[in-house]
Amino acid sequence: MRIYNTMTREIDPVETAHPEIARIYACGPTVYRDAHVGNMRTFLVTDLIARTLRHEGLRTIVVQNITDVGHMADDTGLGDTGLDPAPQDKMLAESEKTGQSALEIAQRFEHKFHHDLAQLNIYPADHYPKASESIESMLDLIGKLIDSGNAYVGTDNSVYFSAESFPSYGALSGNRLDALRPGHKFDPDENESAKRFHADWALWKSAGDARTQLTWETPWGRGFPGWHTECSAMSVDLLGENIDIHTGGIDLRFPHHEDERAQSNSAISGDHEVVRHWVHAEHLLFESRKMSKSSGNVVLVQDIIDRGYDPLVIRLAFLQHKYRSQMNLTWEVLASSQELLDRWRRKVNVWSQSESQAMDQELITEIAGHFSQDLNTPMAVNALRTLEKNPQISDGSKFEMFAYLDSLFGLDLTREVGQDLNSLSAIPADVSQLLEQRDAARTSRDWALSDQLRDQIAERGFTVVDTSEGSQLETNKT
Repeated sequence: MRIYNTMTREIDPVETAHPEIARIYACGPTVYRDAHVGNMRTFLVTDLIARTLRHEGLRTIVVQNITDVGHMADDTGLGDTGLDPAPQDKMLAESEKTGQSALEIAQRFEHKFHHDLAQLNIYPADHYPKASESIESMLDLIGKLIDSGNAYVGTDNSVYFSAESFPSYGALSGNRLDALRPGHKFDPDENESAKRFHADWALWKSAGDARTQLTWETPWGRGFPGWHTECSAMSVDLLGENIDIHTGGIDLRFPHHEDERAQSNSAISGDHEVVRHWVHAEHLLFESRKMSKSSGNVVLVQDIIDRGYDPLVIRLAFLQHKYRSQMNLTWEVLASSQELLDRWRRKVNVWSQSESQAMDQELITEIAGHFSQDLNTPMAVNALRTLEKNPQISDGSKFEMFAYLDSLFGLDLTREVGQDLNSLSAIPADVSQLLEQRDAARTSRDWALSDQLRDQIAERGFTVVDTSEGSQLETNKT
């Protein structure tokens, strides 16, 4: 597999430290509210990488963290609304708002997160470490960084990482220490006067008297972890000093991943990069608008299900766009993806009735190769469309190939196998609506519209048969 490496700015081969195992770390959710479909796009990238590597014969170990402590409400210092300058941990802010404990909130939204992953057919990670349950690992990491001279206790009893102690700081994001302006806060509750250098960041924060939840006793006093600390501690703790791939959204590249890289590399023994390959997914827009709470444009997986869509249309819509390009998801895109998914499933059901035939191995290699070449899933989807319509390939062979390749696409393409091909229960609601519109057009003698609607129904995999008792549908078996 070859995939774009944010560190090298090139599409690099994935060369794992172990010849048979790929170790993958994925930045997970902060469980103070629902993850939206933009988050799901990033999580899908991890799933596609793991599926591709497994297809190539590797065993994967995937770790995805659950942030239930340590993340500020807004790393720019303006608050979620853009009006409140007072920083607050996201979990504690939600706790104040609902009256529930922070950990009760975390458990509720973590459960919903796992449910959403399952709806999109995203395989569970092998480990889901929680920040609140990994404090000892974090304290051990911080102790090593203090001993190595990479961290120090500030005048406010918080522990800070010394950015100047890590010579290659900025290599991941392209930022330079001398270009980072003093006063530009990425973590607004840090005491700037307590730090030796304005670009240093807190590994551990002194709690003070106001914070009553999610604090722990340490050699430096009672406090709580900085957001960046948890990923370094948990990734190295569970995957070791050689992590093959680290994934996340493009917004995490700086400062989160830049700081994480500095921490992890400084804490290990030996002079090598802990993470061999950094992969970032681009932003998702919805109806051409940024998806954020402040803009009121947050769309959840459940919102799309409530509109009557199969949740896997979200997955198919994402597959039709390059993960490194900003994507504009729309209701029109989702409707088109629903049509394609329904058609493929119906045809797989039809093909399953035919005698099984051998797969075309060259085509299998070609389609799988699109995944292996920087997750070029748009090309893979187009190749599957071509396979669907190829008259030179038998139905029995098409069935075997679609079923086999679904281990990469993850679209549950064999779901309708065994259904009665002519059962009205198997007819999607939108096809029934098109048939009703066509009946109305024929009643009004609008023959042009009638023909147009007949063609649309045919595109969805059904043939209209006009009888003396009215229009009927038959599954298109050709």
